[in-house]
Amino acid sequence: MDSKILNTMDYHKILASLATHAATGLGEQAALNLRPSSDLEDVKLRLQATDEAMTVERLKGGPPLAGVKDIRGALKRARIQAMLSSTELWDISALLFAARRTKRHIAAVHEEEAIPLLQDLAETISDQKQLEEDIRQCIDEQGEILDQASFELAAIRRELRIGETRIREKLEAMIRSSNAAKMLQEQLITIRNDRYVIPVKQEYRSHYGGIVHDQSGSGATLFIEPEAIVAMNNKLRETKLREEREIERILSRLTEQVGLLADVLEYDTGAVETLDFMFAKARLAREMKASLPRMNDRGFLKLRKARHPLIPADQVVPIDVELGNSYTSILVTGPNTGGKTVTLKTIGLLNLMAMSGLFIPAEDGSQMCVFDAIYADIGDEQSIEQSLSTFSSHLTNIIRILEQMTPKSLVLLDEVGAGTDPAEGSALAIAILEHIHRLGCRMVATTHYSELKAYAYERKGVINASMEFDVQTLRPTYRLLVGVPGRSNAFAIAERLGLPKPIIDHARGEVTEEDMRVETMIASLEDNRLKAEAERETASKLRMELEAMRQKLSRELEKQEAEREKRQEQAEAKARAIVDKARREAQEIIAELRQLAMEGVQVKEHMLTEARKRLDEAAPEAKLAAKPKRDAKPVRRIEAGDDVRVYSLNQKGSVVELAGEEAVVQLGIMKMKVPLDDLELLSSAKSAAKPVQSGANVKRTRGESVRSELDLRGANLEEALMEVDRFLDEALLGNLGQVYIIHGKGTGILRSGIQEFLRKHKHVKSFRLGSFGEGGTGVTVAELK
Repeated sequence: MDSKILNTMDYHKILASLATHAATGLGEQAALNLRPSSDLEDVKLRLQATDEAMTVERLKGGPPLAGVKDIRGALKRARIQAMLSSTELWDISALLFAARRTKRHIAAVHEEEAIPLLQDLAETISDQKQLEEDIRQCIDEQGEILDQASFELAAIRRELRIGETRIREKLEAMIRSSNAAKMLQEQLITIRNDRYVIPVKQEYRSHYGGIVHDQSGSGATLFIEPEAIVAMNNKLRETKLREEREIERILSRLTEQVGLLADVLEYDTGAVETLDFMFAKARLAREMKASLPRMNDRGFLKLRKARHPLIPADQVVPIDVELGNSYTSILVTGPNTGGKTVTLKTIGLLNLMAMSGLFIPAEDGSQMCVFDAIYADIGDEQSIEQSLSTFSSHLTNIIRILEQMTPKSLVLLDEVGAGTDPAEGSALAIAILEHIHRLGCRMVATTHYSELKAYAYERKGVINASMEFDVQTLRPTYRLLVGVPGRSNAFAIAERLGLPKPIIDHARGEVTEEDMRVETMIASLEDNRLKAEAERETASKLRMELEAMRQKLSRELEKQEAEREKRQEQAEAKARAIVDKARREAQEIIAELRQLAMEGVQVKEHMLTEARKRLDEAAPEAKLAAKPKRDAKPVRRIEAGDDVRVYSLNQKGSVVELAGEEAVVQLGIMKMKVPLDDLELLSSAKSAAKPVQSGANVKRTRGESVRSELDLRGANLEEALMEVDRFLDEALLGNLGQVYIIHGKGTGILRSGIQEFLRKHKHVKSFRLGSFGEGGTGVTVAELK
């Protein structure tokens, strides 16, 4: 990918943000070196790796890679047996430790949810626990060699500590003597040139003898190693040299171990680098609230609610774009500072991110294309003045694009043809756009020229688009409107700002009739679009509400079916137990009579009577309720308002309405569609009791089944209370535990009066307003005692 397009799209800023999410310097460098790929399979694998890393982050958090450093330089030196420092060796052990834990971390997630790419990569990491432990036994986190590194080192350091202690004790005795205070500058022990000394005043130098190692800046103080400890310091120095040689031997031994495994360790380092880089991509996606795009190589691009990743979330305006299906070129018009350039950069930058294996800040379902190259001519066109040099620069860039592009390229042009005479510029712009379109490239271009609107309208495969402008506020909304060309809002803006009407009318007269028709057409299209959007939003809300209600009713139906099956199973079990008991009783009686007969005892009449009585008592008292039989022919066709029985559910209900060969039946609080041949007529609406004659819309039905709801909408309070009283009496006689009183929302007078009546009613246990799906505040649900 051309580095120019990467700079134009601010791709390096995305990489810089990605690098901040890496846990190691290895991952950070890999992030900064990331480049888009033009191979579809490679891009899919990159995105899959990011998706799997997000799965790991979601389930178990990120891998423990913090603090790991790049050890490849140390490995090169170890190969040639150049002794490694203790710090370098510790860094190697830290990487081995992190790699081993990361391998285990990924394996644990893979057991819960498949992450094949990460698992395969983690499996290649070698287990060098022995080398890790060897290093950590010798070196601590600060890079210091531990006493336990070898027996020899431990012995040497014990000797060092003993020698230092003896020297300090000797010097302490010297400086604490009675006449030492006047000869010493300070009563303390210090070190010069790795040897213990004391600060002696210049005039008392000869008193201590020994060796002078340093003096103060003024020369008044000499740092003297007294003659009494010279031999002890010499021995201490020899011991330290032995310590250094032993440390070198330990480091050489560890370096040799590392050198033997250098190739394996270098591969492990690369695996850790790749894993850290993958998890950095996952963290960036989470921060951006980005989603996984579907990729193709067919030149199809679809962005849903796409956001520019470098604009703050509270300021960015999402855009919807589709390219490469019905049309392959989009021509965007609109005012300056309306967001045209940001739209171009959003399309280009998000495509580069997707081709790099990064999630994009857009809604799920977005699709991106793997192009062989992306070309852009995007400059700062916000200045009023356009010089010839600017035009030449843009034209030079476009010529380079025309030479290099292919049918599989994406071309983004900002203000094509700008910077020269409008007539010539628009003609040149149409010619350039037509050449790119004929080649089959995917193209998005922006312009101010109104002539290009007609070109896009007439040319197949090219569509107009515009950046929305709010004439009321005189501000752009930054929304991209595909299919609607941009309007010239000059007259509307001038009128809003207070330009005299005669001047505006005169200006309108100067505009050609054809241009006015175009503006009128655009205005009509925009009005229709706004109305369509509002209707679509309303329809979407209604669809969601209906879907929620359908799911709720489906759950209720499933629940009732499960309860019915459970009751049936319980009844069958009870019946089986009764029959079994009766059978056992009968067998016992028969056995007793048979035994009497075998014993030759004459069976008396009273014995037979008693046996018959016992058999009668053993007979089952409960029988399973048989399912209702269907009549061969209904007496009368079922109509709305009839009380019916649903055969399949063995439930009673009321027909609300007919729909062809189906009926909508009210079963308690549920309504459901039931085939007519699954219904048995219990009582018709014609024979039901008539409602009270008034202007109220009061629905009451008397029949074999008791209704569980009462509709009082339209009734006055006095009528409603009478109906509620009757309704509660019927519900109590019908053994209903819960009833629904529909009073509507309205002014709330009817609801308040009914609830006050319920509060005082002796058979009402409690009441509440209906919940979601029950009618809300338009329904009161009463629990009966």
